[in-house]
Amino acid sequence: MNNLNTDQQNLDVLLTAVKQQGIDYLNHIQERTTSSSAEVGIVYDLNEEGIGAKNALAQFNERFEPLMVASSGPRYWGFVTGGTTPAAIAGDWLSTIYDQNTQSAIGTGDISAVIELETIQLLLSLFNLPKDYFGGFVTGATMSNFTCLAVARQWIGKQLGKDFAREGVSGTIKVLSATPHSSSVKSLSMLGLGSGNFIQVKVMEGNREALDVADLELKIKALNGEPFILISSGGTVNTVDFDDFESINTLKEKYNFWWHIDAAFGGFASCSPRYRHLLKGWENADSITVDCHKWLNVPYESAVFFVKEKHQLLQVETFQNSNAAYLGDPMENFSYLNFLPENSRRLKALPAWFTLTSYGKKGYQEIVESNIEMALLFAGFINNHPAFELLAPVRLNTVCFSLTDESLVVTFLEKLNTKGKVFMTPTFYNGKKGIRAAFVNWQTSVADVKLATNAMLEILAER
Repeated sequence: MNNLNTDQQNLDVLLTAVKQQGIDYLNHIQERTTSSSAEVGIVYDLNEEGIGAKNALAQFNERFEPLMVASSGPRYWGFVTGGTTPAAIAGDWLSTIYDQNTQSAIGTGDISAVIELETIQLLLSLFNLPKDYFGGFVTGATMSNFTCLAVARQWIGKQLGKDFAREGVSGTIKVLSATPHSSSVKSLSMLGLGSGNFIQVKVMEGNREALDVADLELKIKALNGEPFILISSGGTVNTVDFDDFESINTLKEKYNFWWHIDAAFGGFASCSPRYRHLLKGWENADSITVDCHKWLNVPYESAVFFVKEKHQLLQVETFQNSNAAYLGDPMENFSYLNFLPENSRRLKALPAWFTLTSYGKKGYQEIVESNIEMALLFAGFINNHPAFELLAPVRLNTVCFSLTDESLVVTFLEKLNTKGKVFMTPTFYNGKKGIRAAFVNWQTSVADVKLATNAMLEILAER
């Protein structure tokens, strides 16, 4: 225990060193590479006595730190990766320090769930959603989709006179979707519904990824009144296309189904008066997925689910611990333990609470609109250069493009990412190899777009 006692006595020195290292990283994140191909050897045997935190930090800095890429920086446009606001960093550090297992909102133990419940209300306010949703934090969009679809599965069972949570899934559950994200499909697999069992709805004509409402209704009619789950898109991954929620509302008045919206990052369009029309009608969905470590700019792992309060009993039936003694009002003796998958939970709401409280609605409107402006600026470069072509219109914050000579896409992207100035991801859209750039970092500026486009021009000049 000598090392442990010594580290405790020198905790101030240790944390000061880590703080300074963190500040140095953030202050120079513009210069740090966005990719690395270096390799590091793995140590397989644990030291008998340990080397203490000071030496562990030194070893980390020698072996790993130089290889850490600027994934939280302003030119990491791969996947849909947000940065971290200063307030979110502070909240995340405090989450670690207080180290709560966030479950109960009342009682003599930890009551950090109050922070989570409040943060959910702040998010509903940010998204202009009604207060008849119940929500909570999970690790990411995959677990948010899983949580929502698990409640949907239980709802389907009740429509058929069954309790799937207790009895297990029997029969085939009908799921309809046009362009579900891979995390939704993965959730269907984990829930025992079958990743290949969803019914594919056609997309709209004219370079769209949104579902064709007419085809959706045809497929609904073919079910002959059988209840089903609809997974709709609040921003598809490649082109950020939105399903027609107003038309889906009309269908919901005629047919019996559970409506789930995957709005992992597209939901943030509601922060801007210019773009919130894309989400018109989403407030009537049974469940919604939103990913916070994307456009909210909080650290990984953070996402929320929203499920209509009227479904709380179904949610408890789905997730209750075996020793849960009630099936009455689920909000009596409330605990998140009975509302979501994890029994052990970090206080993931605190970074979100800090950043929401610090910057408010206006701050997030500015972040969203600035990122969209940068996406349009980058798209203008693509559109005006003969070597590139847009594969789809820029509807929000993602640019999906290719090279006019499609055979060069793979080599071009490898060279671009290797330069370490900007990072983008490959994609495949409408039968063509493409590249995707997603703008969700609060720091991304005109200078970053210029630096990235210059790097692209350098590669073209090398040919």
